[in-house]
Amino acid sequence: MINRLRRQFIAIAMTSVTLVLLLMAAAINVFNFLSTDGALGDTLRMIYENQGMIPQFPGGRPEKPPGGQFTPETPYSTRYFVLYYSGDGTLDMADLKHIAAVTEEDADRFLSTAIDRGEGMGYTGQYKYYVVRVGQDRYMAIFLDCQRELYSVRTFAVISLLVAAACAALVYLLIWFFSKKAIEPTIKSVEKQKQFITDASHELKTPLTVIATSLKVLELEVGRQKWIDKAQAQTEKLSELVNDLVLLARLDEEKPPLRFARFDISAVALETAESFRDFAAARGHVLEVEAPPGLFCFGDEYAVRQLVSILLDNAVKYADDGSTIRLGLEKSKKGAELRTSNFCAGLDGAELDKLFDRFYRPDRSRSKQTGGFGVGLSIARGIVEAHKGSIRAECPEEGVIQFVVTLRE
Repeated sequence: MINRLRRQFIAIAMTSVTLVLLLMAAAINVFNFLSTDGALGDTLRMIYENQGMIPQFPGGRPEKPPGGQFTPETPYSTRYFVLYYSGDGTLDMADLKHIAAVTEEDADRFLSTAIDRGEGMGYTGQYKYYVVRVGQDRYMAIFLDCQRELYSVRTFAVISLLVAAACAALVYLLIWFFSKKAIEPTIKSVEKQKQFITDASHELKTPLTVIATSLKVLELEVGRQKWIDKAQAQTEKLSELVNDLVLLARLDEEKPPLRFARFDISAVALETAESFRDFAAARGHVLEVEAPPGLFCFGDEYAVRQLVSILLDNAVKYADDGSTIRLGLEKSKKGAELRTSNFCAGLDGAELDKLFDRFYRPDRSRSKQTGGFGVGLSIARGIVEAHKGSIRAECPEEGVIQFVVTLRE
C-alpha cells in the first residue's frame, strides 16, 4: 500500500509538472512564432509601401538609421522577389534581382500560387507572400525568403521541448527522492490505523471467546432460551467482524501473507458455486454457472476461493426475491475473467464505486436485514489487488448489477 501511495503521489506530481512545462513551452513557441510572423509581415508591408523595394533607411530619413528590426543592412540581407500581374493571370513583370534562388522558370509556379491564394498574406514553402491589389485589375505579389526565420523558429521549438523534457526528468528525480518524506505523515497515519485495527481485533477475541463460552455454559444450566440465542448470534457476528478486520489489515500490508502458485480456477469456481447452490435455493434463487474446464491462473487458491465466496454471498443476500444469480468464468487476454450478476432493482448507479468502501451499504440493503457489516466487498477488492488484478461493479442493464474480476494467468 505504501509503494502504491508513493507511486500515485509521483504520478500526480509528475503529470502536473509535465502539463505546466508543456503549456509553458507551447506558450513561448506560439509567442516566438507570432513575433517572427509579425516581423516578416512588417517587412512585406514595407516592400509594398515602397513600390516593391526596401529603401536604404525606412521612413525617408537617411541621416538617422532607424531602430528596431530595420537597419542599414536590411536591404542587403533581405531576399525577396516581386511579381506584377493582371486579373486574368497574365504575368506583366517579375522583379528577381533581389534573390538568386528563383529563376524566370520558377516565376510561373509562384504566380499560380498567388492567383490561387488570393489577396492577403500566407506561406508557401520557405516563402511568406503578400498579394495586394495595386490598381484596376492589377496585382502585386511579394514573396519573402524566410528560410532562416522559420529554421530559427523550428530550432527554438526543438530546444525548448528538449529543455522541458530535461526539466521534467530532473523534477521526476527530485520528486522520487523526496516523495517518501512527503507522504511520511500519511504513511504513519495509515500504519497507526492498521496497527490499531490489528491490536483491537486481537484484544476483542479474548472477551468474545469468554462470552461465547459463558453463553454455552449458561444454556446448559438454564436450558435454551431466545435471549441466549440472540446473544450467541450477535457474538458470532462480532467474531466474524473481528476476523474480517484482521484479514483486511493483512491485505493492506506491503506483502500480504499469500502463497502464489498456478492453480485450476475453473475447479475453484465450480466447487465454490456448488457449495452455495443450496444456500441460494433456500433464499429462492436459482444459481446458474458457466465455467469452461481447464482455465488456470496464478495466485493464492484459498484467497481466490474466498473471493468467489464473497461475490456469491453478496449476490444471494442482495438479489431480488426469486431472481436468478449467474456466475461466469472465461479466458481473457491477461488471464481469467470472473463475473457474477444478479437482479437488484432500485440500485443507484452512482453508488457502484462506493460498494467497495469499508462498512458501506446502500440504504436499500439495510432494509433487507442481510446481517452483513459491509466489509465483504472491501476484502474482495483487497484480494484482487494483492493478485495485481482488477475488480469493478457495473450495471449492464437497468436493474442488474454485475461484478467483474480479472486475474492474471
